[in-house]
Amino acid sequence: MTMVCLSDFEEYAKQHLSKSTWDYYEAGADECCTRDDNLLAYKRIRLRPRILRDVSINDTRTSVLGMEINFPVGIAPTAFHCLAWHEGEVATARATEAMSTCYIASTYSTCSVEEIAAAAPSGYRWFQLYLYRNRKLSEQIVHRVEALGYKALVFTVDVPYTGKRRNDIRNQFKLPPHLKVKNFETMFQDQAGSQEDYGIPANTLDPSISWKDVSWLQSLSRLPIIIKGILTKEDAELAIEHGVQGIIVSNHGGRQLDGGPATIDCLPEIVDAVQGRVEVYMDGGIRTGSDVLKAIALGAKCVFIGRPAIWGLAYKGEEGVKEVLQILHDEFRLSMALSGCRNVAEINRNLIQFSRL
Repeated sequence: MTMVCLSDFEEYAKQHLSKSTWDYYEAGADECCTRDDNLLAYKRIRLRPRILRDVSINDTRTSVLGMEINFPVGIAPTAFHCLAWHEGEVATARATEAMSTCYIASTYSTCSVEEIAAAAPSGYRWFQLYLYRNRKLSEQIVHRVEALGYKALVFTVDVPYTGKRRNDIRNQFKLPPHLKVKNFETMFQDQAGSQEDYGIPANTLDPSISWKDVSWLQSLSRLPIIIKGILTKEDAELAIEHGVQGIIVSNHGGRQLDGGPATIDCLPEIVDAVQGRVEVYMDGGIRTGSDVLKAIALGAKCVFIGRPAIWGLAYKGEEGVKEVLQILHDEFRLSMALSGCRNVAEINRNLIQFSRL
């Protein structure tokens, strides 16, 4: 089968993954309104192309936190890659290294941070972090990733509690016995047999997290801190007041609060509030190169894809993730050229028109 667009990979994954695995990856919270609106919101945005601009040469390169990447699409933190492909996150890391872009490794990886770093030693990696009631767990993983050369901490702040994902409850979703949350493989042995929440003992996440924990993280590590899960200008301002180096506009793929806004709809408000003081990134609903173009035009420095990376893994492991990224790269380059943009710096809000529907 010739894979032409990301929906081809989605269809393949739907047919070849087990039902409970497919349901886990596709899950949104409650009625999945926010998950679905992440996609639909792009269709409400139109492009205003400029013509006769000599686009015989165009350059997709950009930078994040001062590191040049091949194009403004990275891999968002997503859990349990070994459910989709036996090599899991190791394959994802190799693919992003080959494509010269950024990979945010998940706390909930089925390969350890050490295995990921060893698999792609030249790759550009950030680490996504949750805070636990037992702060020693978080402290230990921060020190591990800093020593391994990960370049930023992505502090995910929208999961004080796990959203209600109905199909996971119906399926009684659990990691199969041969897979583990590898970063904490030996740390919960005294709680063996206890009730689990996505591979970790229930009630491990700390619902009391607050802005003071940003300062605590800063005291642990010199790595830049990026806050993931901001959807309002008020919280963007607070993030800057607390000295973060970046913001990821994210609603967790619609998996947490259902009824919240699509991320692309939140992006302009947050970019306007930030006014260039820190870099703003975005995830949620990116499926085409023109989606990437719209997000960059509205002020995102880079976007991150979650579910499409999983579909690529399910299709062909490392090669599948590379194909997904290559398709997005080629579509983004074409959308840029057809809009009259020769490089990423020329992409701006003048390119955007909101639909009046």
